[in-house]
Amino acid sequence: MESLTIAEAQQMTDKWIKTIGVRYFNELTNMTLLTEEVGELARVMARTYGEQSFKENEKENIGEEMADVLWVLICMANQTGVNLTKEFLNKFEVRTKRDEQRHKSNNKLKE
Repeated sequence: MESLTIAEAQQMTDKWIKTIGVRYFNELTNMTLLTEEVGELARVMARTYGEQSFKENEKENIGEEMADVLWVLICMANQTGVNLTKEFLNKFEVRTKRDEQRHKSNNKLKE
């Protein structure tokens, strides 16, 4: 599968949870899991782009860690009734209106 909409990802995840995963973990468990997965992504980012080095048997798996974050986020959206497509599009519009000139006029971002 080369492409996937956010809505399709939410549907696939829901089907998987209900057929293979038995049920969703509760919201607090999933929030904790999301925090854990973000921490794992941060560790790989620090070792890949920061000053830390990988430990023995560790590997650079940024994509895998990002997918773990996305998985838990989708689970949380599904169980709380959030339509991620709708929310993303709304937030995109808000950011576009709010930041249309903000970043262009930020001297810290100019090369």
